[in-house]
Amino acid sequence: MCGIIGMIANRPVAGHIVDALKRLEYRGYDSAGVATLDGGPAERRRAEGKLFNLEKGIDESPLGGAIGIGHTRWATHGAPTANNAHPHRAGRVSIVHNGIIENFQELAAELAASGIVPESETDTEIVALFFNKLLEDGLAPEAAMEKVAERVTGAYALVLMIDGEEDLLLCARRASPLAIGYGEGEMFIGSDALALAPFTRKISYLEDGDWALIRRSGAEIRDETGAKVERPIKLTEATGALIGKGNYRHFMEKEIHEQPEVMGYTLFHYYRSADRSIALPDLPFDPASLPKLTIVAAGTSFYAGMVAKYWFETLARIPVEIDIASEFRYRNPVMPEGGAALFISQSGESLDTLMALRHARDGGQHIVALVNQPESTIARESDVVLETLAGPEICVASTKAFTTQLVALLTLAVDFARRRGSASKEQLDAVMDSLVHLPAQIGEVLKETEKWLPVSHELSKVRDVLYLGRGLSYPIAMEGALKLKELSYIHAEGYAAGEMKHGPIALLEEGVPVIMVAPMDPWFEKVASNAMEVRARGGRVILLSDRSGINRLGDLATWSFELPECDPMVAPILYTIPVQLLSYFTAAEKGTDVDQPRNLAKSVTVE
Repeated sequence: MCGIIGMIANRPVAGHIVDALKRLEYRGYDSAGVATLDGGPAERRRAEGKLFNLEKGIDESPLGGAIGIGHTRWATHGAPTANNAHPHRAGRVSIVHNGIIENFQELAAELAASGIVPESETDTEIVALFFNKLLEDGLAPEAAMEKVAERVTGAYALVLMIDGEEDLLLCARRASPLAIGYGEGEMFIGSDALALAPFTRKISYLEDGDWALIRRSGAEIRDETGAKVERPIKLTEATGALIGKGNYRHFMEKEIHEQPEVMGYTLFHYYRSADRSIALPDLPFDPASLPKLTIVAAGTSFYAGMVAKYWFETLARIPVEIDIASEFRYRNPVMPEGGAALFISQSGESLDTLMALRHARDGGQHIVALVNQPESTIARESDVVLETLAGPEICVASTKAFTTQLVALLTLAVDFARRRGSASKEQLDAVMDSLVHLPAQIGEVLKETEKWLPVSHELSKVRDVLYLGRGLSYPIAMEGALKLKELSYIHAEGYAAGEMKHGPIALLEEGVPVIMVAPMDPWFEKVASNAMEVRARGGRVILLSDRSGINRLGDLATWSFELPECDPMVAPILYTIPVQLLSYFTAAEKGTDVDQPRNLAKSVTVE
C-alpha cells in the first residue's frame, strides 16, 4: 500500500513531508519522492529504496517552499526505479497516486495521437500528462480536475500540484482512502490519519468518487456528480503509536475497504497490463513439465488453496493435491520426484505450515511460499517467495490477506497455463482483463455497505447458518461460514451445494438462513435446484448473484444481493466481499470483539 502526503503550510514543508512519510512506512514501499513549489516550477527529489536515501538527496540539495506533495511507492506499473518513483511531472503538473488506473492505455493512446508520450513506465504519469493537456487546452484547474474524475477509471487516490498555484492542491479518490487535515491556516492530505497526526487532529475523509480543491483557507469538496458537498470533520485519535482505524469502527472494516487498493498492488506487482505479460521470480522448476503441485495451508489460507486447486487444474491442467497443514505430515503423502509444494500463509510463521514445509523439502519437493511477510520464517526457508502486498492486517480474521492471496494465485495459474499451452491466449487474456477490472468492481460493492445491515440484523438472532456453493464458489461458502463463526460465535457450516442431499439437508428447518454463493457460471443451474430444495423446507435463502442470476432465482430468495458480472474464474474473489460484509456486520450487531475474537490468535505458532 503506497503512502501519500500533501501540505499547504506557512513554513517550509519538505522535512515535514518526509517525516509524515516515515509514519506511513508500515504500508510498505520500494521508492519515495517529494516535490515542492517555491516561486517557480516544482522541484522534486526521488530515490529508490528506503526513505533515508531520499533524505540524503534532500540534504545534499534542499527543497524550499511552503506547499508540496510526497509519496512512498510499491512498484506496480514499472520497476522500482527513481525514474518511476513519484511525484511524476508533466508540464506544469506534479502528481502522486495510490492504486491503479484501469484505463491508462486508452488515455495514453489519446495522448499519443497528440504527440504526447510518457517518460516513465507508470500509469500515474499518464494522468499527469492528461491533466496538463487539459490545462494547455484552456481549462481552469477546477474544470480539469472534474474532467479527470469523469474520465479516469480504476481504484485510486490522486493528489496534484500545479506550477504557479502555490495555494492549491487537488485530490480525488475512488476505492482508495484519502483524508483531509485541517490546521490553522494550513491544510493537509494523507493516505490515513496516522500521517497527519503530528499536524492536526481535525480530519475529514473523502467518500468514494469525491474530488476536492484544497487551499490554506479550507477544502472545497465535490461528489462524483460535481455537486459541492460537506464531509464531517472529526477529531482523530491517531497518535502514531498504533496503526489507526481511520474513519472505521474496527480494523476489520478498514481492512475490508482497503481491498481494492491492495489487490491492485498485488496484481500489478506481477502483471504488466501494457503487454499482458506476467513477471514472476525465477522458478527452480519448469511449470511446463511439473508432475504435481501440492498446496498446503491452514485456516482461511487453506480456502485460498482450495480455490487455487480449481484454477491450476482447470487452466494449467496440473494435478493438484491440497492439504491442511496440521495433517500433511501425518498421512505420509506421496510426493513425486520433481514435484513442487506451495505453502500459503499470511504471517509466514504458522508452525504447522512451517513443519509441513520442512517435511515436503525432505521429500525432495521444490518449495514455493505465498506470504504477506517476505522476511518470515516460511519465506526464508523457501526456494521461491511470492509476496502479497496486503500491508499489515491487524484484525485476527483475515480479509485483505485472503483476497490478495487469491489474486496472486490466479495470476500464477494463468502464467503456468501459458507455459504449458493448456488454455488459449484469448481465454487467459479474458481472465486477466477481468482481474484488472476487479478492484474497481469491488469498490462499487463497498460503496453500498448499508444495504447489508437488515439481513445482518436478522442473522445476529439465529443459532445456525448454512452456506452453499458449487465449483469455485464452494471454498467461498466455507470461508463465509468460517468468518461468521470466528466473529459472531454463531454456528455456521459451508457445504458443496450438491452435498445437501447427502446429510446436511437434515439441518434445514423453518427459518434457517441459507447463504447461496451463486454467480451465473457453469454450475449455476445446479445451485438453482438446491435453492428450490431449501425453500421447500422453510429455509430462508440469502442469494448472492449477478443480475442474470437474480432474475432467474430472485423469487426464491428472502434477500437478494446483486454483484457485478465478471469472468467465472475471477468470481470467487469478488464473492468473497459479501461474505466478509455479512460476517462483519452480524458480529458488530451482536457486539462481539470483532478485531480480536475469543480464543483466536493472528498467527498460530504451536501445533
